[in-house]
Amino acid sequence: MKSLKIFLLFLSAGIHFCKAQDTALLLSPKMFEERIPAVLISKMDGWFFRLGNDTGWAKKDLDLTGWKRLKPTELSGAFADKSGRVECWFRIKIKLDTTFTNKLGGFNSRSWGATDAYIDGNLITSSGNTGQNGMPFRASLSSSPNPVPVNLRSGKEYTIALHFVDYVAPLPPLRLKTEDTGLQFLAVLTTPDFKLTVSKLLNQLHIYETIWIVVCTILSLLFWLLSLQNGNEKNFRLIALCSTFFSLSLWCDAGGNFINISYSEWVAYNYAGDLFTGIIFIVIPLILVNIFKRRVTGFLKWLLIVLFAVLMGKTFLPGGRGNILLAASTISVMGISIYYIASSWKRLKGAQWAIVVGLLLSLLSILLLLFKILSHGQNIPDFYLYITGFVLSFPLALLVYVAMRFKEIIKEVQQNAQQVVQLSEDKKEQALNQKKLLEEEVHRQTIEIRTTLENLKSTQAQLIQSEKMASLGDLTAGIAHEIQNPLNFVNNFSDVNKELLVEMKTEMDNGNTDEAKSIANNVIANEEKINHHGKRADAIVKGMLQHSRPSSGVMQATNLNDLAVEYFRLSYHGIKAKDKEFNSEMKTDFDKSIGKINIIPQDIGRVLFNLYNNAFYAVNEKKSLIAAGYEPVVSVSTKKISNKVEISVKDDGTGIPQKVLDKIFQPFFTTKPTGQGTGLGLSLSYDIIKAHGGEIKVTTKEGSGSEFIVNTRVEPSWF
Repeated sequence: MKSLKIFLLFLSAGIHFCKAQDTALLLSPKMFEERIPAVLISKMDGWFFRLGNDTGWAKKDLDLTGWKRLKPTELSGAFADKSGRVECWFRIKIKLDTTFTNKLGGFNSRSWGATDAYIDGNLITSSGNTGQNGMPFRASLSSSPNPVPVNLRSGKEYTIALHFVDYVAPLPPLRLKTEDTGLQFLAVLTTPDFKLTVSKLLNQLHIYETIWIVVCTILSLLFWLLSLQNGNEKNFRLIALCSTFFSLSLWCDAGGNFINISYSEWVAYNYAGDLFTGIIFIVIPLILVNIFKRRVTGFLKWLLIVLFAVLMGKTFLPGGRGNILLAASTISVMGISIYYIASSWKRLKGAQWAIVVGLLLSLLSILLLLFKILSHGQNIPDFYLYITGFVLSFPLALLVYVAMRFKEIIKEVQQNAQQVVQLSEDKKEQALNQKKLLEEEVHRQTIEIRTTLENLKSTQAQLIQSEKMASLGDLTAGIAHEIQNPLNFVNNFSDVNKELLVEMKTEMDNGNTDEAKSIANNVIANEEKINHHGKRADAIVKGMLQHSRPSSGVMQATNLNDLAVEYFRLSYHGIKAKDKEFNSEMKTDFDKSIGKINIIPQDIGRVLFNLYNNAFYAVNEKKSLIAAGYEPVVSVSTKKISNKVEISVKDDGTGIPQKVLDKIFQPFFTTKPTGQGTGLGLSLSYDIIKAHGGEIKVTTKEGSGSEFIVNTRVEPSWF
């Protein structure tokens, strides 16, 4: 993958001092990048540069005496001080020409350092912390482009000022960290549809990366399984090894594209990717040599060692030189492959052709892509299809080779079997009988396995349905108890209105109009209360029906705090419906900053309901043991921690014995008496939270209560 990345580096002819006022850079729609609606002004002429820091340098009108002509893309580690720190300012004047039909709607600045961006002296955005307000330096994390809204109009002149701080990377090639990802992104002007366009491009990239990784990972596992089952086939081990490192290389390449990762993590992904690529470059020629039944010469060994060393050395060279070494290594491996294909052409047969076709298709995909780029530029609608052809052609060819090789092996076995059969008729008859017995045994065992599997599936479905029905019963009891209050209000006010209407009729017959009007006003007020409580009952029914529906398996934007308090109330009322004398204090402490998150509300609601029921059960048990002086308390709290949300359900009940603590998440294990629990509640809850990318932890002290802590991952957004 890394051999496909094309790096463009633009260097200016020289740097000179400027004492006069600079001329504004005239921007036109022609300057937009091909695939994204943005202008990378960092790589354009017209910038002024100065080392150091002075907050006055952000002003719109500033004497630029002593400033140098230098584009942000020309900044390098050579400007760093002894500690490896670079702190500087860039300024440029821009002006939109009259051909703009849309306003430039955003400004974006991305780097591994820290940046403060100003337009006409006003701070518009900061990434990381440059040291403003006495705060220490903090580098920004890698993230998807998310421009800050600005309103730039055609015909008007603007001054853009950048305060930039960065450090030289600790490892070779000892250049600024931001140079690794491109200083051209230090200042980017975007149109209003930039975010949507980039979001589509990123989603497309992630879809294709997922396909590549999943396919290659599955193939790797398959190849290792086949290799373990066929130890005599040395080629299978090499194929499994190549596929594994190919998958790891794709994983590292995709990992480097993650959002919100540090520079160190990004470097680790790239170094690991280079290592895995180097191993692939060694294994591919060895696969060809073994499959084509050629000899591994001493020259080939030394050549592969040199290629691996060169590729590892590429990591510690500047981007341009490193990419040259990568391209040279790639061409060398392709040359070795073509040599072995050409020199073995007349002897190729059977499964060997699958490898040849795979390599040729991979090479053809690259050549077609290069042709498209040269003839149409980089704006190619089917760009990723060509990359997919390059990435998957060889792994799929290996799969075809393995399948064909198995066919050949089977054929060889059959031929050997025929020879053996021809030598002895007795052995032939014996072999036929053994084959028949084996087929019957396989058939019998297959039937038994299928029957056992069907029974297990049926039993599992019945147990899960039993747990769901038990949970649904508790939920129904809670709904009934919850809805009873508004219905009581409706009935009571209806009875009062009936009495008031009779009284009003009497007053009207007696001619007491004023008193009749007063009674009518009371009736109207009561009707409003009836309407209010009727709507309240309707809202309860609709809300609870929504949460009691079967899980769709689709994540929805859900207010976690509202979900937690609804099921908290329902669980309590469900217990009350079973035991009228039960009472417990209910405490809540919710983090309001959580807002709506992407979860499967029915599943998370089921988890919370199970935890609440267990908590109320525990305090009720303790109340039955300690009649006096004990007031049950059950509390729930939520808290947002980084990219996760923590939910805590705590009680002061009987607690869980330490000897059974390790078993509580096992299916069918329960501490409740027979008939009061299925033993599946916590097991299903554990599986649901695990499917959400989280975990459940429990802390307990026997006799003093328990606390269940649920950590669930918050689905990220690219912008």
